Amino acid sequence: MRCPFCSHHETQVVETRESDEGDVVRRRRRCQSCEKRFTTYERAEIAMPVVAKKDGTRADFDVNKLRASMQLALRKRPVSIEQIDAAMARIQETLMSSGARELPSTRLGELVMRELKRIDKVAYVRFASVYRSFEDVDEFRQLIRDI
Repeated sequence: MRCPFCSHHETQVVETRESDEGDVVRRRRRCQSCEKRFTTYERAEIAMPVVAKKDGTRADFDVNKLRASMQLALRKRPVSIEQIDAAMARIQETLMSSGARELPSTRLGELVMRELKRIDKVAYVRFASVYRSFEDVDEFRQLIRDI
């Protein structure tokens, strides 16, 4: 760690503490050249995959877009915010544990449909009807039969 005062590269850790939540480590350091002390913080950086869209463009994963699409499908349905949050957490956990740097938008859509099917069948049908772009009524009927 470089000293912010004199830019010397040799520092010594004097004290280490974890935050109450356990997600941040605070370290007090002392420069071995100028003897000044300073504090550093460490936290895990978790990168979500980039979403590859059908048209070939790429976009950063946006949790707000995910929430908005789920809430649109769940509008006026008897589903609690806690259920939505839990579904979103499961999707994000799946994405993080995959380790993939890029994710096809179709895979993200499938994850959303899986969660909606679990919490509300009507919302699942709403989302699937837009997501899958049915060409005729028979495809839509088949989706409903599968539920």
